[in-house]
Amino acid sequence: MSWHNTPIALMAKALAAKEVSSTELTKYFLGRIEAGKQWNAFLDVNTHLSLEQAAIADSLLASGNAGKLTGIPVAHKDVFVTQGWKSTAASKILEGYLSPFDATVVANLGMPSKDNPNGAGMVCLGKTNMDEFAMGSSNENSAYGPVLNPWNAEYVSGGSSGGSAAAVAAGLAPIATGTDTGGSIRQPAAFCGLTGIKPSYGRVSRYGMIAYASSLDQAGPMGKTAQDCALLLSAMSSHDPRDSTSLADSGEDYSRYLNQCWNTEGVNPAKPLEGLRVGLPKEFFAEGLAEDVAKSVNAAAKALQELGATLVEVSLPKTKLSIPVYYVLAPAEASSNLSRFDGVRYGHRANEYRDLADMYQKSRTEGFGAEVKRRILIGTYVLCHGYYDAYYLQAQKIRRIIAADFQTAFEQCDVILGPVAPDVAWRLGEKSKDPVQMYLEDIYTLSTNLAGLPAMSVPCGFNKNNLPIGMQLIGNYFSEARLLQVAHQYQQASDWHLRQASGVA
Repeated sequence: MSWHNTPIALMAKALAAKEVSSTELTKYFLGRIEAGKQWNAFLDVNTHLSLEQAAIADSLLASGNAGKLTGIPVAHKDVFVTQGWKSTAASKILEGYLSPFDATVVANLGMPSKDNPNGAGMVCLGKTNMDEFAMGSSNENSAYGPVLNPWNAEYVSGGSSGGSAAAVAAGLAPIATGTDTGGSIRQPAAFCGLTGIKPSYGRVSRYGMIAYASSLDQAGPMGKTAQDCALLLSAMSSHDPRDSTSLADSGEDYSRYLNQCWNTEGVNPAKPLEGLRVGLPKEFFAEGLAEDVAKSVNAAAKALQELGATLVEVSLPKTKLSIPVYYVLAPAEASSNLSRFDGVRYGHRANEYRDLADMYQKSRTEGFGAEVKRRILIGTYVLCHGYYDAYYLQAQKIRRIIAADFQTAFEQCDVILGPVAPDVAWRLGEKSKDPVQMYLEDIYTLSTNLAGLPAMSVPCGFNKNNLPIGMQLIGNYFSEARLLQVAHQYQQASDWHLRQASGVA
């Protein structure tokens, strides 16, 4: 059976019915990872440890103590520290680093234990490639080489969670974790024809996630369907006292609305989204949006309308300001977070140095890549005395205005629909020499991170070169279950999410 084409919801049923074992599934995907090295999707694989976990999952299944996801393989973005696998954030400065503990996301999805009795029992396949310290939109900033797009190996997979996206799109893993600081789940999901969701800030613990920008970072799932993402997010999400921003009520079943009609009164099965108001921000469909992307997103809007939804025009007037605001705040937080990597306690240390200051300088110079250095310098600059008020404080004020714009829009609609990115995936190296052009690709995704809102990418078409296009659904705070409901109903009426790249056997 082609397990790489099977949604995890069906995989779970097959495991429960003893049609396949976790060990068989794990061997199947480990074999595909070995055969699919050309995509450069994985940074570390530990066959022995994965099969060890699969054996534990099989014993749980046999004893009747299995959960919904027990025995299903999962790939983790290399930003989550993971016992037994290297945790490098795709940076030379953490080359070979082995963490003594698991990130909360990894533990929540992993085997049940004394410390974490509620572990979902999923099997870790390995750690996926990414932009170094999650800084990038193309996965070309990895110290270990770019990830290739399974739809066309000459194109980028998107970033920073490009390894996770490529792994699922190429059938190397049935589902994967990612992180989203400014679009790093949604954009690679769109570029690789997947479904991915960034939950509200605080829904998923950041404990053990190697930090980039702490007020923006959020973890989420990347899979083939909205149902798969709902299942994984339900297992990932829980209150964590070790993360001061973790929500007290963050544990819930995000799949509970999937097969329900939006309007519970006067149910019309032919119009499952009747009563839903979908906002179309005029700023998202202005100059700069590629024609084929606009066409596909508008077609998706009409499909939602046919399912009973009402389309309304809304305005997010500060959309363009999200780029300068983000690229002040995120580098400022990064310059602080990355100061811990100094060559003293862990990670890369220069071989030759005169004194402590020289060791710091040489270790960081050798260990960090060009984009990480650029953002550290920008962040240090905007936090300097004399520039803090002019840049950092001003950016924080505009951030609040951006968040307020969304609340005004949500008075008129229930969800917001737009493109994920202005264009589809671009050719490798096409934009890497011009950082500003790369930054502009995040114009539609940054604002939701600045506001802390949930948002997701859903496949909705292809361009003339057969590259995937994704639409973005944005919800109000803590409305992940409703977003997933809309996406699921759309996927019941479309087949874009079922398409497979021709180069993937």
